[in-house]
Amino acid sequence: MLESLLGVIAVVALIIIVSRQQSRLNLLERELGALRSLVLGGVAAAPVSKPAVEAAAAPVALEAEVASADDQAAILPSPMEAPKGEELPLAASTEAEAAVAGPWSEKPASAETAPSREKADIETALGTRWAVWVGGLALAFGAVFLIRYSIEQGFFGPGARLTMATLLGLVLVGGGEFIRRTGYRIQVEGGGSAYIPAILTAAGAFALFGTIYAAHGLYGFIGAGPAFVLLGIVGVATIAAALAHGQALAGLGLLGAMVTPALISSTAPNVWALFGYLAIVLVATAAVARIRRWTLLIGAAFVGTGLWTLLYLADAPVAQFPVVLFISSVTLATLALLWLRPRDDLLTAPLDWPSFVPAFFVAMTALVLFIHPTYAELGGQLRGAILLLAMLLVALYRSAALVMLFAAGAVIVLVYLRSILGGTFELDLPIGGLTVEGLPIEAAGSLLSRIGWVVGLVFAGAGFWSARRLAAASPWRAAAWTGWGVAVPLVVALSLWLTYGNPDRDLVRALIAAILAAAFVAGGEWIARGEEPPLHGGPAVSFALGGAGVALLLVLHIGFGSGLTTVLLGASAVLPALATRLRSYPALGWLCVGAAIAVLVRIAFDPTIVGADVLGRTPVFNWLLSGYGIPALAFGFAAWQLSRTTNGRQRLVMEAVAALFALLTVAMLVRHAMNGGVITSNAPTLAEQAIYTLISLGGAGILVALDMRSPSPVLRYGSLGLGVLSVLFILAQHFLVLNPLFTDEGTGRIPFFNLLFLAYLLPAVAAAALAYYARSKRPKWYSAMLALASALLLFAYATLSLRRLFQGEHIGLWAGLGQVETYAYSALWLAMGVGLLIAGVTLRSQVLRIASAVLISVAVAKVFLFDMSELQGVLRALSFIGLGAVLIGIGLFYQRLLTRAARQDDDAATKA
Repeated sequence: MLESLLGVIAVVALIIIVSRQQSRLNLLERELGALRSLVLGGVAAAPVSKPAVEAAAAPVALEAEVASADDQAAILPSPMEAPKGEELPLAASTEAEAAVAGPWSEKPASAETAPSREKADIETALGTRWAVWVGGLALAFGAVFLIRYSIEQGFFGPGARLTMATLLGLVLVGGGEFIRRTGYRIQVEGGGSAYIPAILTAAGAFALFGTIYAAHGLYGFIGAGPAFVLLGIVGVATIAAALAHGQALAGLGLLGAMVTPALISSTAPNVWALFGYLAIVLVATAAVARIRRWTLLIGAAFVGTGLWTLLYLADAPVAQFPVVLFISSVTLATLALLWLRPRDDLLTAPLDWPSFVPAFFVAMTALVLFIHPTYAELGGQLRGAILLLAMLLVALYRSAALVMLFAAGAVIVLVYLRSILGGTFELDLPIGGLTVEGLPIEAAGSLLSRIGWVVGLVFAGAGFWSARRLAAASPWRAAAWTGWGVAVPLVVALSLWLTYGNPDRDLVRALIAAILAAAFVAGGEWIARGEEPPLHGGPAVSFALGGAGVALLLVLHIGFGSGLTTVLLGASAVLPALATRLRSYPALGWLCVGAAIAVLVRIAFDPTIVGADVLGRTPVFNWLLSGYGIPALAFGFAAWQLSRTTNGRQRLVMEAVAALFALLTVAMLVRHAMNGGVITSNAPTLAEQAIYTLISLGGAGILVALDMRSPSPVLRYGSLGLGVLSVLFILAQHFLVLNPLFTDEGTGRIPFFNLLFLAYLLPAVAAAALAYYARSKRPKWYSAMLALASALLLFAYATLSLRRLFQGEHIGLWAGLGQVETYAYSALWLAMGVGLLIAGVTLRSQVLRIASAVLISVAVAKVFLFDMSELQGVLRALSFIGLGAVLIGIGLFYQRLLTRAARQDDDAATKA
């Protein structure tokens, strides 16, 4: 059973090693090819001493291929680097290539005909690399089998077996070091990944780890303390030996060192000893990784330390805060002082990717201290804040560790957004009341408030100071600092207001928000003066001004009621528009757009501005006039101002929003007046819809006029859209849904000024006027569409008015048709057709003449299809007589018209 298990482990390990080393082999081949090209192309055939040739064949450690060029030169001599003052001859380089190519190559590559590198043959791979890997595994398994056999046969006691295992481990480590020191050379292609001294040292370290653990866990020869210390010494020593043997050995040592605390059990565990040991391992690993710039090794060390910290916080009944602060501080200090080099403090230094690991784990530690109920009651929030400020300090000290800023800021935002969700929420929505159960309210409310204000001020100060320093050299880093410098104070202010303040009106917190707004504006101006060129208004300035806009939004919501908030919020769009007279910051125009969006959100949530109970029934002069009208005027002024300064997309958006709010103002006032002060009624009437149609037609005409004066795509397409919307209103609402023929809605008692006048005649006149005005200013289809809608409305008005004459105020279809009424429709439609024909000829309008033909055709169809079956006696005869007379008259009219046109053509031809 044991042999099968060991065999499976060996196969799996062999597969993993082969796949890992294959990628390393490919990287090594590419780098050696580049080095050979440099030697062949850049080094002439000057004489060279023998040491130079020996230097060309210097040993390559297991991880030398992944070290950076400058660090590698500082530690080990490069295989292709000649001593100072000497040059490598062409012959020597060819000899070195022959050595690297392997003893089984058919012929060495020459300088003149050097082909592209080919991968090593299978014989070289089997003989130089795989044999070494399998040999190392065989040594380890051989030791295991030998110990097992001795146990089964009873040859030696436990002490003797452990002594021999210790000696075997020391011999393997000593053998590896002896081979390395006696001038071990790798002269075959890809041999660096089969570095025999590293393999022997790794096997020895494995044997020592197992021996110490067996002495403690299996036989009880040593206690927990000595076993812990010995395992730690072996792990740290293995990591240190990696300086000579490569990163793989360091990884093995780090794994053993991190697993050691889990292998050693104790009845009285010492937390300080555990984390002191982890701190030593982390510092030692960081020192080795810094020398060779092993990013994977330092990242793994940070992962191990972070996992132990989080495991301690989750598993301990009550964690000791000093221990948590100690290991977190060591982690941050190791990153800032040991791993990151002084050149990483440059303003334009690239981001350090291993810094993401400690940023994540320290941030998670702080988050647990903030939100865990037990730790929060014991003051964990204060310790979490200390860790977050320490992360901010690291980000300030090392520019490459900018991720610390993001991690710390994200934790603060999450913590204070979470505090908003505490308690029970009762929401008054348009659909009704809604009660939401939130999270438990935090016990340490006053402490959280003080921490929030301190952290917010520190983030704001550090953010704006760093942004000013980075504004010219690295604008996007400056933007990151500014963004978190405004986000953290704003989230803290919002959270503390909603959690501990008065949600209706809180003047103290409104004053604090106003101070923040002024500070952000001043900070943005200060940053802009440090830009290159100055006052450019880059991303950092945009974040600062955006934060000021959000702070002003908080001021209005916290300090004023709903009505004044909407009015003042709309009026605030004027401020950034006026500021464009002094500064050309791109963010100013978008602040105007942001104000418009905020007002739209407010009226979408509460269209009554102040609530239905407060709005009242007074027509026109109520909160709707100021709540919609003042923002419309402010947006219009902002659009006008932006057209004179920036004249970009922001101006187009503001023009569209201004037109929308102007239409909304009139529409809401009409709805309020016609529904007795109720604007949320779900039963619209034809009269109300007629007002909306007139508003949309009038708005389309206004946009056409404005576009003629100040051309704008928004005005042009807006006028087209409103015109199409008006026609859709007419077709859907006036003719189908709200038609009094189908709804039997009362048309009023006044003969002329009634519902039909408002719903059909006035829209017909408005559509005709708009079609005439836009005839040469908009596409032909637009004017034709409006003219057709006007003709249909006139037809409906005349027909419905005639029915009202016969039926009275209610004209529903279910009242039926009388004989005279039926005949009257035919006479009316013929008369209207003749009238349209005369108008079309007089005005030379083909559209009117076509409409006349259509209307007369409808009358003909009615007479032959409907009147013939429904009318009786003299009325049926009169219907046909009248139709015939009209049609003959039309024919005579057209004949004379065409005859006159022909005479005019003949006279013109004669004169010619």
